[in-house]
Amino acid sequence: MALLTFKGGVHPYDGKELSKDRPITPCPPKGDLIYPLSQHIGAPALPVVKKGDRVLAGQKIAEAGGFVSAPVYASVSGIVKSIESHMTPSGNKVDSIVVEDDGMYEEAAPFPVKPLAEMSRDEMIQLIREAGVVGLGGAGFPTHVKLSPKEPDKIDTILVNCAECEPYLTSDYRLMMERPEKIIGGLQVILSIFDRAAGYLCIEDNKPEAIEILRKACENESRIQVKVLKTKYPQGAERMLIYAATGRKLNSSMLPADVGCIVDNCDTVCSIYDAVVLGRPLLSRVVTVSGDGVVSPGNFECKIGTNVNVILEAAGGLKEGAEKVIAGGPMMGVAMFDLDVPTVKTTSAITCFLHDDVKSSPVTACINCGRCVKACSEGLVPARLSQFAEKGDLESFEKWHGMECVECGCCSYVCPAKRPLAQMIRNTRRIAMAERKKQGGK
Repeated sequence: MALLTFKGGVHPYDGKELSKDRPITPCPPKGDLIYPLSQHIGAPALPVVKKGDRVLAGQKIAEAGGFVSAPVYASVSGIVKSIESHMTPSGNKVDSIVVEDDGMYEEAAPFPVKPLAEMSRDEMIQLIREAGVVGLGGAGFPTHVKLSPKEPDKIDTILVNCAECEPYLTSDYRLMMERPEKIIGGLQVILSIFDRAAGYLCIEDNKPEAIEILRKACENESRIQVKVLKTKYPQGAERMLIYAATGRKLNSSMLPADVGCIVDNCDTVCSIYDAVVLGRPLLSRVVTVSGDGVVSPGNFECKIGTNVNVILEAAGGLKEGAEKVIAGGPMMGVAMFDLDVPTVKTTSAITCFLHDDVKSSPVTACINCGRCVKACSEGLVPARLSQFAEKGDLESFEKWHGMECVECGCCSYVCPAKRPLAQMIRNTRRIAMAERKKQGGK
């Protein structure tokens, strides 16, 4: 039987052997913890504490600033030192709550919960909203919004993204290996919300041990199955995953719900379990620290707000002469120019390299080889789109379907001229979206 996949994509060196066999290890925080109010797509959270307040671990310190927003919780007990602007791993400065950790880890009471069978759909979604759960695969979209489609009865497929196709990342793999019951439990919650749907755990075939563990974990679940996908980047991208698992297609103007699907990352699904079954808000996440630029790669459970330098220290620190640190993986992550930043909800990895291959590779003229076209999972012509981007020609950029780009970076990866195709296209998409917003969304 052929493995499930999509057209295009690439097969980069995945580097997963560096950390995949390293169990999840707690990473105690040190010093102040910083909680940015924008750790998600949508409106920033609004502080509900002030300087001088004492907070407990699991206490809400910022409430959702709208429907498309998410609250923020203190992950330690301590005193609120300030509310001020701080840098995030993405390089943006946003308003943040600074808490001085008192080292006591006194906890607030969990949310009141009931057995799943006694909860309504609205009660489950409200718990997920209240817990501050967002997409932990990197996008940061508030999960309660995703679980509130206009026509819920048309949702027939729930896909749990266990692909983890980004090179070097193994945090999801370790969750599959160590906490499969939480993944299954979180999926059961989603299936309780969408009682006409079937659930699928979508995982690439380069993770045979995890495949067997998940199959065993769901062997008595009539509505849950494992779908094995071909190992290829970007298999875990939402559109690619939906097509590979169901054969359904969607474009940039559509949501997964438009084709009857809901897609959630496996770490997100674990957080759904914590919220609805255990009554716990999102306080921590698993972060992979890997690459040839760090002494001891591994997977660390980090409290939200922990300084990145503390996590690097837990991994033995950077090797002497390390040139590049990326928030996330090498394909879609963001190069960091300052490590004095907090872990946020979407911090899936810190990838460290001895050499900055991108910086050391000279950019030359396009040779019209067509490799970027072959690699593009959306069937675009990245070389042409980058030309429009350079000229600021938004009309031609959109005419050539530039808005359909999923920003996976495959085109830049295969380009022999080392042209920053994905970066140019990404920036132009941002400009085009801003222009649409100015014109009232047209």
